[in-house]
Amino acid sequence: MAKLKVDGKEVEVPDHYTLLQAAEAAGAEVPRFCFHERLSVAGNCRMCLVEVKGGPPKPQASCAMGVRDLRPGPNGEPPEMFTNSPMVKKAREGVMEFLLVNHPLDCPICDQGGECDLQDQAMAYGVDASRYAENKRAVEDKNIGPLVKTVMTRCIHCTRCVRFTTEVAGIAELGLIGRGEDAEITTYLEQAMTSELQGNVIDLCPVGALTSRPNAFQARPWEMTKTESIDVMDAVGSAIRVDARGREVMRILPRVNEAVNEEWISDKTRFVWDGLRTQRLDRPYVRKSGKLTPATWAEAFDAIKAAAAKAAPEKIGAIAGDLASVEEMFALKALLAALGSTSVDCRQDGAKLDPAKGRATYVFNPTIDGIEQADALLLVGANPRFEAAVLNARIRKRWRTGKLTIASVGDMGDLRYKAEMLGAGPETLAELADGKGKFLSVLKKGRKADDPCRPGRCCARRWRGHPRAVRRDRQECRRG
Repeated sequence: MAKLKVDGKEVEVPDHYTLLQAAEAAGAEVPRFCFHERLSVAGNCRMCLVEVKGGPPKPQASCAMGVRDLRPGPNGEPPEMFTNSPMVKKAREGVMEFLLVNHPLDCPICDQGGECDLQDQAMAYGVDASRYAENKRAVEDKNIGPLVKTVMTRCIHCTRCVRFTTEVAGIAELGLIGRGEDAEITTYLEQAMTSELQGNVIDLCPVGALTSRPNAFQARPWEMTKTESIDVMDAVGSAIRVDARGREVMRILPRVNEAVNEEWISDKTRFVWDGLRTQRLDRPYVRKSGKLTPATWAEAFDAIKAAAAKAAPEKIGAIAGDLASVEEMFALKALLAALGSTSVDCRQDGAKLDPAKGRATYVFNPTIDGIEQADALLLVGANPRFEAAVLNARIRKRWRTGKLTIASVGDMGDLRYKAEMLGAGPETLAELADGKGKFLSVLKKGRKADDPCRPGRCCARRWRGHPRAVRRDRQECRRG
Protein backbone atom coordinates (compact mmCIF):
# COMPACT_ATOMS: atom_id res chain seq x y z
CA MET A 1 0.00 0.00 0.00
CA ALA A 2 1.07 3.58 -0.65
CA LYS A 3 0.03 6.83 0.99
CA LEU A 4 -0.43 10.06 -0.91
CA LYS A 5 -2.43 13.26 -0.80
CA VAL A 6 -5.02 14.06 -3.46
CA ASP A 7 -6.18 17.69 -3.32
CA GLY A 8 -5.11 17.79 0.33
CA LYS A 9 -6.93 14.56 1.25
CA GLU A 10 -4.68 11.73 2.40
CA VAL A 11 -5.56 8.29 1.03
CA GLU A 12 -3.94 4.86 1.08
CA VAL A 13 -4.08 2.85 -2.14
CA PRO A 14 -2.31 -0.22 -3.56
CA ASP A 15 1.12 0.69 -4.85
CA HIS A 16 0.33 -0.59 -8.35
CA TYR A 17 -2.40 2.03 -8.82
CA THR A 18 -2.06 4.80 -11.36
CA LEU A 19 -2.60 8.41 -10.34
CA LEU A 20 -6.00 8.32 -12.04
CA GLN A 21 -7.10 5.35 -9.96
CA ALA A 22 -5.76 6.97 -6.81
CA ALA A 23 -7.68 10.16 -7.58
CA GLU A 24 -10.90 8.19 -8.04
CA ALA A 25 -10.24 6.36 -4.76
CA ALA A 26 -10.03 9.77 -3.10
CA GLY A 27 -13.31 10.88 -4.69
CA ALA A 28 -11.76 13.30 -7.18
CA GLU A 29 -13.14 13.35 -10.72
CA VAL A 30 -10.59 13.12 -13.53
CA PRO A 31 -11.83 13.40 -17.13
CA ARG A 32 -10.54 10.98 -19.75
CA PHE A 33 -11.16 9.87 -23.32
CA CYS A 34 -8.58 7.21 -24.16
CA PHE A 35 -8.33 5.49 -20.76
CA HIS A 36 -10.56 2.48 -20.13
CA GLU A 37 -10.36 0.16 -17.14
CA ARG A 38 -10.39 -3.02 -19.25
CA LEU A 39 -7.96 -1.92 -21.96
CA SER A 40 -4.25 -1.21 -22.01
CA VAL A 41 -3.02 2.33 -21.28
CA ALA A 42 -2.51 4.47 -24.37
CA GLY A 43 -2.01 7.91 -22.81
CA ASN A 44 -2.74 9.76 -26.02
CA CYS A 45 -5.74 12.01 -25.32
CA ARG A 46 -3.99 13.96 -22.49
CA MET A 47 -7.32 14.90 -20.94
CA CYS A 48 -6.50 13.32 -17.58
CA LEU A 49 -3.70 15.75 -16.77
CA VAL A 50 -2.96 16.42 -13.09
CA GLU A 51 -0.34 18.43 -11.20
CA VAL A 52 2.27 16.55 -9.17
CA LYS A 53 4.00 18.35 -6.33
CA GLY A 54 7.76 18.01 -6.53
CA GLY A 55 7.57 16.67 -10.06
CA PRO A 56 8.28 18.33 -13.40
CA PRO A 57 6.82 21.85 -13.75
CA LYS A 58 4.17 20.64 -16.18
CA PRO A 59 0.96 18.58 -15.98
CA GLN A 60 1.28 14.80 -15.92
CA ALA A 61 -0.96 12.21 -17.60
CA SER A 62 -2.52 10.49 -14.60
CA CYS A 63 -3.49 7.35 -16.55
CA ALA A 64 0.13 6.54 -17.44
CA MET A 65 1.91 7.57 -14.24
CA GLY A 66 1.98 5.21 -11.27
CA VAL A 67 1.78 5.94 -7.57
CA ARG A 68 5.27 4.45 -7.24
CA ASP A 69 6.64 7.24 -9.46
CA LEU A 70 5.75 10.02 -6.99
CA ARG A 71 8.39 11.59 -4.79
CA PRO A 72 7.77 12.04 -1.07
CA GLY A 73 8.29 15.42 0.56
CA PRO A 74 11.72 16.61 1.77
CA ASN A 75 10.92 15.48 5.31
CA GLY A 76 9.21 12.23 4.32
CA GLU A 77 5.74 13.69 3.84
CA PRO A 78 3.36 11.73 1.56
CA PRO A 79 3.57 12.77 -2.09
CA GLU A 80 0.89 15.14 -3.33
CA MET A 81 -1.12 15.55 -6.52
CA PHE A 82 -3.74 18.11 -7.48
CA THR A 83 -6.68 17.59 -9.83
CA ASN A 84 -8.20 21.07 -9.68
CA SER A 85 -5.31 23.52 -9.56
CA PRO A 86 -5.04 26.51 -11.97
CA MET A 87 -2.32 24.67 -13.93
CA VAL A 88 -4.60 21.65 -14.40
CA LYS A 89 -7.58 23.80 -15.37
CA LYS A 90 -5.57 25.65 -18.00
CA ALA A 91 -4.08 22.41 -19.35
CA ARG A 92 -7.49 20.76 -19.71
CA GLU A 93 -8.88 23.78 -21.51
CA GLY A 94 -5.96 23.65 -23.91
CA VAL A 95 -6.40 19.92 -24.57
CA MET A 96 -10.12 20.37 -25.17
CA GLU A 97 -9.44 23.26 -27.53
CA PHE A 98 -7.09 21.10 -29.58
CA LEU A 99 -9.59 18.22 -29.66
CA LEU A 100 -12.25 20.55 -31.05
CA VAL A 101 -9.99 22.08 -33.71
CA ASN A 102 -11.11 19.59 -36.35
CA HIS A 103 -14.28 18.26 -34.73
CA PRO A 104 -17.36 19.01 -36.88
CA LEU A 105 -20.19 21.15 -35.53
CA ASP A 106 -22.87 18.52 -36.11
CA CYS A 107 -24.08 17.83 -32.58
CA PRO A 108 -27.75 18.39 -33.52
CA ILE A 109 -27.63 15.59 -36.10
CA CYS A 110 -25.12 13.29 -34.38
CA ASP A 111 -26.30 9.88 -33.18
CA GLN A 112 -24.19 10.25 -30.07
CA GLY A 113 -26.01 13.41 -29.01
CA GLY A 114 -27.18 13.22 -25.41
CA GLU A 115 -24.66 10.58 -24.35
CA CYS A 116 -21.44 11.97 -25.83
CA ASP A 117 -18.38 12.17 -23.60
CA LEU A 118 -16.94 14.96 -25.72
CA GLN A 119 -20.09 17.05 -25.26
CA ASP A 120 -20.14 16.52 -21.51
CA GLN A 121 -16.46 17.20 -20.95
CA ALA A 122 -16.45 20.22 -23.26
CA MET A 123 -19.18 21.70 -21.07
CA ALA A 124 -17.37 20.87 -17.83
CA TYR A 125 -13.73 21.50 -18.71
CA GLY A 126 -13.66 23.47 -21.97
CA VAL A 127 -13.92 27.17 -22.83
CA ASP A 128 -16.82 29.05 -24.35
CA ALA A 129 -15.06 30.24 -27.52
CA SER A 130 -12.65 29.00 -30.16
CA ARG A 131 -9.66 30.90 -31.48
CA TYR A 132 -9.37 28.93 -34.71
CA ALA A 133 -10.64 30.32 -37.99
CA GLU A 134 -8.97 27.77 -40.30
CA ASN A 135 -10.91 25.14 -42.20
CA LYS A 136 -11.53 21.89 -40.38
CA ARG A 137 -10.02 18.63 -41.52
CA ALA A 138 -12.33 16.17 -43.29
CA VAL A 139 -11.86 12.39 -43.28
CA GLU A 140 -13.61 9.94 -45.55
CA ASP A 141 -16.04 7.57 -43.82
CA LYS A 142 -15.00 3.91 -43.70
CA ASN A 143 -17.24 1.00 -44.64
CA ILE A 144 -16.53 -1.55 -41.92
CA GLY A 145 -19.68 -3.64 -42.24
CA PRO A 146 -23.45 -3.55 -41.73
CA LEU A 147 -23.37 -3.16 -37.94
CA VAL A 148 -21.09 -0.21 -37.17
CA LYS A 149 -21.64 3.15 -38.82
CA THR A 150 -18.63 5.45 -39.20
CA VAL A 151 -18.31 9.23 -39.37
CA MET A 152 -14.54 9.45 -39.10
CA THR A 153 -14.35 13.25 -39.24
CA ARG A 154 -15.53 13.14 -35.62
CA CYS A 155 -12.75 10.76 -34.51
CA ILE A 156 -10.41 12.10 -31.80
CA HIS A 157 -7.92 9.20 -32.12
CA CYS A 158 -8.41 7.81 -28.62
CA THR A 159 -7.70 4.31 -30.08
CA ARG A 160 -10.17 2.60 -27.75
CA CYS A 161 -11.65 0.70 -30.71
CA VAL A 162 -8.18 -0.38 -31.87
CA ARG A 163 -7.21 -1.70 -28.45
CA PHE A 164 -10.54 -3.47 -27.96
CA THR A 165 -10.44 -5.38 -31.23
CA THR A 166 -6.81 -6.36 -30.69
CA GLU A 167 -6.86 -7.22 -26.99
CA VAL A 168 -10.41 -8.34 -26.16
CA ALA A 169 -11.88 -9.47 -29.49
CA GLY A 170 -8.58 -11.02 -30.52
CA ILE A 171 -8.26 -9.82 -34.10
CA ALA A 172 -6.37 -6.73 -35.31
CA GLU A 173 -9.04 -5.38 -37.63
CA LEU A 174 -8.73 -1.68 -36.82
CA GLY A 175 -5.55 0.38 -36.70
CA LEU A 176 -4.17 3.90 -36.82
CA ILE A 177 -2.30 4.85 -39.98
CA GLY A 178 -0.61 8.13 -40.86
CA ARG A 179 0.87 10.80 -38.62
CA GLY A 180 -0.27 14.14 -37.32
CA GLU A 181 -3.12 15.65 -39.32
CA ASP A 182 -3.12 12.67 -41.69
CA ALA A 183 -3.77 10.09 -38.96
CA GLU A 184 -6.87 7.93 -39.50
CA ILE A 185 -8.52 4.98 -37.79
CA THR A 186 -9.22 2.44 -40.52
CA THR A 187 -9.29 -1.21 -41.52
CA TYR A 188 -6.67 -0.17 -44.12
CA LEU A 189 -8.19 -2.27 -46.93
CA GLU A 190 -11.71 -1.17 -45.89
CA GLN A 191 -12.98 -4.66 -45.29
CA ALA A 192 -15.95 -5.44 -43.08
CA MET A 193 -15.16 -6.33 -39.47
CA THR A 194 -15.54 -10.02 -38.69
CA SER A 195 -15.46 -10.05 -34.89
CA GLU A 196 -18.48 -11.36 -33.00
CA LEU A 197 -17.94 -8.56 -30.45
CA GLN A 198 -17.51 -5.63 -32.84
CA GLY A 199 -20.64 -3.86 -31.59
CA ASN A 200 -18.86 -3.03 -28.33
CA VAL A 201 -16.78 -0.38 -30.11
CA ILE A 202 -20.05 1.59 -30.35
CA ASP A 203 -20.17 1.84 -26.55
CA LEU A 204 -16.43 2.44 -26.25
CA CYS A 205 -16.28 5.34 -28.72
CA PRO A 206 -16.42 8.57 -26.65
CA VAL A 207 -17.63 10.60 -29.66
CA GLY A 208 -19.95 9.90 -32.58
CA ALA A 209 -17.30 8.40 -34.87
CA LEU A 210 -18.58 4.82 -34.38
CA THR A 211 -22.32 4.39 -33.90
CA SER A 212 -24.94 1.71 -34.48
CA ARG A 213 -25.88 1.48 -38.15
CA PRO A 214 -29.22 -0.37 -37.65
CA ASN A 215 -30.22 2.16 -35.00
CA ALA A 216 -29.14 5.28 -36.88
CA PHE A 217 -31.52 8.26 -36.58
CA GLN A 218 -34.19 6.17 -34.81
CA ALA A 219 -34.45 7.80 -31.38
CA ARG A 220 -32.70 10.05 -28.87
CA PRO A 221 -31.49 8.61 -25.54
CA TRP A 222 -33.79 10.77 -23.43
CA GLU A 223 -36.87 9.54 -25.34
CA MET A 224 -36.42 5.91 -24.33
CA THR A 225 -37.43 3.93 -21.28
CA LYS A 226 -34.59 1.87 -19.81
CA THR A 227 -35.36 -1.64 -18.55
CA GLU A 228 -32.75 -3.92 -16.99
CA SER A 229 -32.94 -7.49 -18.21
CA ILE A 230 -31.00 -10.71 -18.90
CA ASP A 231 -29.97 -11.86 -22.36
CA VAL A 232 -31.45 -15.11 -23.72
CA MET A 233 -29.49 -15.34 -26.98
CA ASP A 234 -26.94 -17.72 -25.44
CA ALA A 235 -26.49 -19.71 -22.24
CA VAL A 236 -24.23 -17.10 -20.65
CA GLY A 237 -27.04 -14.86 -19.40
CA SER A 238 -25.37 -11.51 -20.00
CA ALA A 239 -26.68 -8.50 -18.11
CA ILE A 240 -28.36 -6.12 -20.56
CA ARG A 241 -30.45 -2.97 -20.66
CA VAL A 242 -33.35 -2.79 -23.08
CA ASP A 243 -34.21 0.72 -24.30
CA ALA A 244 -37.72 1.14 -25.68
CA ARG A 245 -39.80 4.02 -26.98
CA GLY A 246 -43.42 3.31 -26.37
CA ARG A 247 -43.97 -0.34 -27.28
CA GLU A 248 -41.01 -0.55 -29.66
CA VAL A 249 -37.62 -1.85 -28.58
CA MET A 250 -35.03 0.53 -30.00
CA ARG A 251 -31.72 -0.90 -28.82
CA ILE A 252 -30.00 -3.27 -26.37
CA LEU A 253 -26.96 -2.22 -24.34
CA PRO A 254 -24.75 -4.10 -21.85
CA ARG A 255 -24.79 -3.69 -18.11
CA VAL A 256 -21.74 -4.22 -15.93
CA ASN A 257 -21.69 -7.67 -14.34
CA GLU A 258 -18.21 -8.79 -13.31
CA ALA A 259 -19.33 -12.37 -12.71
CA VAL A 260 -20.73 -12.91 -16.20
CA ASN A 261 -20.11 -10.51 -19.08
CA GLU A 262 -18.04 -7.74 -17.46
CA GLU A 263 -19.33 -4.95 -19.73
CA TRP A 264 -19.33 -6.64 -23.14
CA ILE A 265 -22.13 -8.31 -25.10
CA SER A 266 -22.07 -10.25 -28.35
CA ASP A 267 -23.40 -8.83 -31.60
CA LYS A 268 -26.17 -11.42 -31.57
CA THR A 269 -27.37 -9.94 -28.29
CA ARG A 270 -26.91 -6.31 -29.28
CA PHE A 271 -28.67 -6.40 -32.65
CA VAL A 272 -31.44 -8.93 -31.99
CA TRP A 273 -33.79 -6.05 -31.22
CA ASP A 274 -34.70 -5.60 -34.89
CA GLY A 275 -36.32 -9.04 -34.77
CA LEU A 276 -38.67 -7.67 -32.12
CA ARG A 277 -39.92 -5.02 -34.56
CA THR A 278 -39.78 -6.53 -38.05
CA GLN A 279 -42.07 -9.33 -39.26
CA ARG A 280 -43.02 -10.25 -35.73
CA LEU A 281 -46.23 -12.02 -34.75
CA ASP A 282 -48.08 -9.49 -32.65
CA ARG A 283 -51.47 -11.20 -32.48
CA PRO A 284 -52.67 -14.76 -31.73
CA TYR A 285 -54.00 -17.10 -34.42
CA VAL A 286 -56.58 -19.86 -33.94
CA ARG A 287 -57.02 -22.77 -36.36
CA LYS A 288 -60.55 -22.87 -37.73
CA SER A 289 -61.56 -25.40 -40.39
CA GLY A 290 -57.89 -26.31 -40.84
CA LYS A 291 -56.81 -22.73 -41.44
CA LEU A 292 -55.11 -20.25 -39.11
CA THR A 293 -57.17 -17.10 -38.65
CA PRO A 294 -56.43 -13.97 -36.57
CA ALA A 295 -58.11 -13.92 -33.17
CA THR A 296 -58.28 -11.81 -30.04
CA TRP A 297 -56.36 -12.79 -26.93
CA ALA A 298 -59.63 -13.73 -25.20
CA GLU A 299 -60.50 -16.10 -28.05
CA ALA A 300 -57.03 -17.62 -27.95
CA PHE A 301 -57.15 -18.28 -24.22
CA ASP A 302 -60.64 -19.75 -24.53
CA ALA A 303 -59.35 -22.14 -27.22
CA ILE A 304 -56.44 -23.17 -24.98
CA LYS A 305 -58.78 -23.69 -22.03
CA ALA A 306 -61.17 -25.81 -24.07
CA ALA A 307 -58.38 -27.99 -25.46
CA ALA A 308 -56.80 -28.48 -22.02
CA ALA A 309 -60.17 -29.40 -20.47
CA LYS A 310 -60.79 -32.15 -23.04
CA ALA A 311 -57.35 -33.79 -22.68
CA ALA A 312 -56.21 -36.01 -19.83
CA PRO A 313 -53.28 -34.63 -17.78
CA GLU A 314 -50.90 -37.27 -19.11
CA LYS A 315 -51.72 -36.13 -22.65
CA ILE A 316 -50.67 -32.53 -21.99
CA GLY A 317 -47.06 -31.46 -22.52
CA ALA A 318 -45.01 -28.34 -23.18
CA ILE A 319 -41.68 -27.63 -24.87
CA ALA A 320 -39.77 -24.42 -24.12
CA GLY A 321 -38.02 -22.68 -27.01
CA ASP A 322 -34.44 -21.50 -27.30
CA LEU A 323 -35.30 -17.88 -26.56
CA ALA A 324 -37.38 -18.53 -23.42
CA SER A 325 -36.02 -17.02 -20.22
CA VAL A 326 -35.83 -18.84 -16.88
CA GLU A 327 -38.83 -16.94 -15.52
CA GLU A 328 -40.98 -17.86 -18.50
CA MET A 329 -40.03 -21.54 -18.27
CA PHE A 330 -40.77 -21.57 -14.54
CA ALA A 331 -44.20 -20.05 -15.19
CA LEU A 332 -44.82 -22.69 -17.89
CA LYS A 333 -43.84 -25.47 -15.50
CA ALA A 334 -46.17 -24.06 -12.82
CA LEU A 335 -49.02 -23.89 -15.33
CA LEU A 336 -48.61 -27.55 -16.30
CA ALA A 337 -48.32 -28.55 -12.66
CA ALA A 338 -51.70 -26.91 -12.06
CA LEU A 339 -53.10 -28.97 -14.94
CA GLY A 340 -51.69 -32.15 -13.39
CA SER A 341 -48.94 -32.72 -15.95
CA THR A 342 -45.19 -33.08 -15.50
CA SER A 343 -44.31 -33.38 -19.20
CA VAL A 344 -42.07 -30.34 -19.62
CA ASP A 345 -38.92 -30.26 -21.73
CA CYS A 346 -36.53 -27.76 -23.27
CA ARG A 347 -34.41 -30.11 -25.43
CA GLN A 348 -36.15 -29.54 -28.74
CA ASP A 349 -32.72 -29.06 -30.32
CA GLY A 350 -31.53 -32.50 -29.27
CA ALA A 351 -29.33 -31.43 -26.35
CA LYS A 352 -27.95 -34.44 -24.49
CA LEU A 353 -29.06 -33.57 -20.97
CA ASP A 354 -29.82 -36.46 -18.64
CA PRO A 355 -32.16 -35.42 -15.81
CA ALA A 356 -31.44 -38.72 -14.08
CA LYS A 357 -27.88 -37.57 -13.40
CA GLY A 358 -28.99 -34.31 -11.82
CA ARG A 359 -27.63 -30.82 -12.35
CA ALA A 360 -24.11 -32.09 -13.00
CA THR A 361 -24.94 -32.60 -16.68
CA TYR A 362 -25.54 -28.92 -17.33
CA VAL A 363 -24.29 -26.75 -14.46
CA PHE A 364 -21.07 -24.82 -15.15
CA ASN A 365 -19.50 -25.40 -11.75
CA PRO A 366 -16.22 -23.43 -12.16
CA THR A 367 -18.31 -20.28 -12.95
CA ILE A 368 -17.55 -17.86 -15.75
CA ASP A 369 -15.31 -15.55 -13.74
CA GLY A 370 -13.61 -18.66 -12.35
CA ILE A 371 -11.99 -19.05 -15.76
CA GLU A 372 -9.60 -16.29 -14.70
CA GLN A 373 -8.08 -18.69 -12.13
CA ALA A 374 -8.04 -21.75 -14.43
CA ASP A 375 -4.78 -23.45 -15.44
CA ALA A 376 -6.16 -25.81 -18.09
CA LEU A 377 -9.23 -25.82 -20.33
CA LEU A 378 -10.64 -28.63 -22.46
CA LEU A 379 -13.27 -27.79 -25.10
CA VAL A 380 -15.37 -30.79 -26.11
CA GLY A 381 -17.34 -30.31 -29.32
CA ALA A 382 -17.95 -26.65 -28.54
CA ASN A 383 -17.00 -23.45 -30.31
CA PRO A 384 -17.41 -20.64 -27.77
CA ARG A 385 -16.42 -18.02 -30.36
CA PHE A 386 -19.73 -18.48 -32.17
CA GLU A 387 -21.87 -20.07 -29.47
CA ALA A 388 -21.00 -17.72 -26.59
CA ALA A 389 -18.74 -14.88 -27.73
CA VAL A 390 -18.64 -13.23 -24.30
CA LEU A 391 -17.43 -16.47 -22.72
CA ASN A 392 -14.80 -16.73 -25.46
CA ALA A 393 -13.57 -13.23 -24.57
CA ARG A 394 -13.17 -14.31 -20.94
CA ILE A 395 -11.16 -17.37 -22.02
CA ARG A 396 -8.94 -15.17 -24.18
CA LYS A 397 -8.46 -12.76 -21.28
CA ARG A 398 -7.06 -15.58 -19.15
CA TRP A 399 -5.04 -17.00 -22.07
CA ARG A 400 -3.27 -13.64 -22.58
CA THR A 401 -1.77 -13.95 -19.09
CA GLY A 402 0.16 -17.01 -20.30
CA LYS A 403 -1.20 -19.20 -17.49
CA LEU A 404 -3.88 -21.13 -19.39
CA THR A 405 -3.35 -24.20 -21.57
CA ILE A 406 -6.23 -24.90 -23.96
CA ALA A 407 -7.07 -28.03 -25.94
CA SER A 408 -10.11 -29.00 -27.98
CA VAL A 409 -11.79 -32.18 -29.14
CA GLY A 410 -12.90 -31.32 -32.66
CA ASP A 411 -11.57 -28.81 -35.14
CA MET A 412 -12.89 -25.46 -33.94
CA GLY A 413 -11.01 -23.26 -36.42
CA ASP A 414 -9.78 -19.86 -35.26
CA LEU A 415 -10.89 -19.33 -31.66
CA ARG A 416 -8.90 -16.05 -31.34
CA TYR A 417 -6.38 -17.89 -29.16
CA LYS A 418 -4.13 -20.91 -29.49
CA ALA A 419 -5.75 -24.28 -28.73
CA GLU A 420 -4.25 -27.69 -29.32
CA MET A 421 -6.50 -30.08 -31.25
CA LEU A 422 -6.44 -33.46 -29.52
CA GLY A 423 -8.75 -35.33 -31.87
CA ALA A 424 -12.05 -35.20 -33.68
CA GLY A 425 -14.23 -37.84 -32.06
CA PRO A 426 -15.33 -39.63 -28.88
CA GLU A 427 -12.31 -41.94 -29.03
CA THR A 428 -10.19 -39.00 -27.85
CA LEU A 429 -12.36 -38.60 -24.76
CA ALA A 430 -12.14 -42.35 -24.18
CA GLU A 431 -8.34 -42.08 -24.14
CA LEU A 432 -8.52 -39.29 -21.55
CA ALA A 433 -10.91 -41.35 -19.42
CA ASP A 434 -8.53 -44.32 -19.62
CA GLY A 435 -5.56 -42.19 -18.60
CA LYS A 436 -3.83 -42.38 -21.97
CA GLY A 437 -4.35 -38.94 -23.44
CA LYS A 438 -1.39 -36.57 -23.70
CA PHE A 439 -3.48 -33.69 -22.29
CA LEU A 440 -4.26 -35.69 -19.14
CA SER A 441 -1.05 -34.63 -17.40
CA VAL A 442 -1.93 -30.97 -17.99
CA LEU A 443 -5.37 -31.47 -16.45
CA LYS A 444 -3.88 -33.27 -13.44
CA LYS A 445 -1.41 -30.44 -12.79
CA GLY A 446 -4.13 -27.78 -12.94
CA ARG A 447 -5.63 -26.47 -9.73
CA LYS A 448 -9.29 -27.10 -9.05
CA ALA A 449 -11.72 -24.20 -9.17
CA ASP A 450 -12.52 -24.64 -5.47
CA ASP A 451 -8.85 -24.69 -4.43
CA PRO A 452 -8.55 -22.55 -1.27
CA CYS A 453 -5.18 -21.25 -2.50
CA ARG A 454 -6.56 -19.37 -5.46
CA PRO A 455 -5.37 -15.74 -5.57
CA GLY A 456 -6.99 -13.34 -3.16
CA ARG A 457 -8.12 -15.98 -0.67
CA CYS A 458 -6.19 -16.52 2.54
CA CYS A 459 -5.55 -20.12 3.53
CA ALA A 460 -3.32 -19.53 6.56
CA ARG A 461 -5.91 -20.24 9.25
CA ARG A 462 -8.47 -22.65 7.82
CA TRP A 463 -6.14 -24.78 5.69
CA ARG A 464 -3.10 -25.31 7.90
CA GLY A 465 -2.64 -28.87 6.64
CA HIS A 466 -2.93 -27.93 2.98
CA PRO A 467 0.30 -28.51 1.01
CA ARG A 468 0.30 -24.93 -0.23
CA ALA A 469 -0.70 -23.36 3.06
CA VAL A 470 1.42 -20.52 4.36
CA ARG A 471 2.69 -20.11 7.89
CA ARG A 472 0.11 -19.49 10.59
CA ASP A 473 1.45 -16.06 11.46
CA ARG A 474 0.92 -14.73 7.91
CA GLN A 475 -2.42 -13.34 6.81
CA GLU A 476 -1.94 -13.51 3.05
CA CYS A 477 -1.84 -16.30 0.52
CA ARG A 478 1.54 -17.11 -0.97
CA ARG A 479 0.02 -17.63 -4.41
CA GLY A 480 -1.94 -14.37 -4.26
